[in-house]
Amino acid sequence: MGDGDSTRRLAAIMAADMVGFSRLMGLDELGTLQRQKQHRGDLIDPAIAEHYGRIVKTTGDGMLVEFGSVVDAVSCAQKIQSAMPDREAAQPEAATIRYRIGINLGDIIGEDDDIFGDGVNVAARLEALAEPGGLCVSDVVRQSIEGKLKLRFEDMGPQQVKNIARPVHAWHWVPAGDEGAGNGGARSENDQEIHFCSSADGVTIAYATVGEGPPLVKAPNWMNHLEYDWKTPFWRHLVGAFASSHSLLRFDQRGNGLSDRNVERLTFDAFVDDLEAVVDAAGLDRFPLLGISQGTAISIAYTIRHPERVTGLVLYGGYARGAMKRVSEADIARAQAIHTMIRLDWGLDSAAFRQHFTTRFMPDASQAEMDWFNELQKVTVAPDVAAQIRIVNDDIDITPLLPQIKVPTLVLHCREEAVVPFEEGRLIASKIPGARFVPLEGRNHLLFEDEPSWPRFLSEVRSFLDKIEEHS
Repeated sequence: MGDGDSTRRLAAIMAADMVGFSRLMGLDELGTLQRQKQHRGDLIDPAIAEHYGRIVKTTGDGMLVEFGSVVDAVSCAQKIQSAMPDREAAQPEAATIRYRIGINLGDIIGEDDDIFGDGVNVAARLEALAEPGGLCVSDVVRQSIEGKLKLRFEDMGPQQVKNIARPVHAWHWVPAGDEGAGNGGARSENDQEIHFCSSADGVTIAYATVGEGPPLVKAPNWMNHLEYDWKTPFWRHLVGAFASSHSLLRFDQRGNGLSDRNVERLTFDAFVDDLEAVVDAAGLDRFPLLGISQGTAISIAYTIRHPERVTGLVLYGGYARGAMKRVSEADIARAQAIHTMIRLDWGLDSAAFRQHFTTRFMPDASQAEMDWFNELQKVTVAPDVAAQIRIVNDDIDITPLLPQIKVPTLVLHCREEAVVPFEEGRLIASKIPGARFVPLEGRNHLLFEDEPSWPRFLSEVRSFLDKIEEHS
């Protein structure tokens, strides 16, 4: 083609990117570059040539490749991702090179030696959705290879991605032995290590670590149990997903799970003290915090105490003001009624309790999922303690702390959930300087694995964490 000439054609586009490139360069710049060059020379470039691909352009940490055949594109990606774990086996987890790959079949415009167009843009967005070490493809790619390649893809459903107006139906694959990592299959309850530490007032707190990689600390929220979290349909996918890419630290709040159950001091400050004690016992220096529901307020308060230790905040479904601190009289009346119901019906198979409590937490849940929620009530916390924790949570008001937060912050909230109004998430994001707000579709307080918003939640959080880790 001559200068300025352009052609339009259909092509399979592969976008590949190294996970956490800046962080790896910070750990060992020379070693990372040398290994990257070896992977290119011994594996990646030969695989592309073998499958008749053309490298359009490269960046420091990735590349864009054009193929004439969808089967060739996917086969090439499979060969690369299947070989990488063995090639990096001698490296410590934190220094391991992994790639994300996205493949799309679409219309492109070729100009000089470059390519542009919707087909390229979608491939790049699919790459961002992929697990470290995995491959994400569009629905048209998945259909094109059906019966031709023996790969088991996980249906991620329609994805709303940046700068693409229509939802993109995505499918995900990871090499044999790692299949299911996106759903927590790579990690299980048996992989976690449970330890105990003492909080400031002597209360024993149970905490667990699972996974390898950069640290991620999950603040406590109401009703966690280190053992049962792996079994419940509203926690297992979240714990497993983050443990597949991070060293995840989480713990049972005082009065809950494996921590001391009978405690006198149940206050918001005590909850923050517990977080302080756990990260100290685990020997963590700097880390991002994941706050869900009441864990949002705890994460914010801890960050104010220790701004030098927190690299970023991920806040989902949270609030700065408990129900008793909101202006709505209905919220206050509802909170008082729930306090009474907890004392009377906690852990019982009460139809009224299910209707007025469980259904508010997860209105779109199946009966089996609601039964799990009721079971968790029985094994996690006693009725009087549950009621007292709820009273403390409803009395939270940390709005004055929000403008003092100086770390990168991502806030996510479902539009139609009933437990914590959408306005509370918007309030947090509007008051924390520079915070990014991601509205999600859904009515459940906790996202289930099969909800359309779950993959977007995971993608947004992973992208945010990657950026933090690159600059830490």
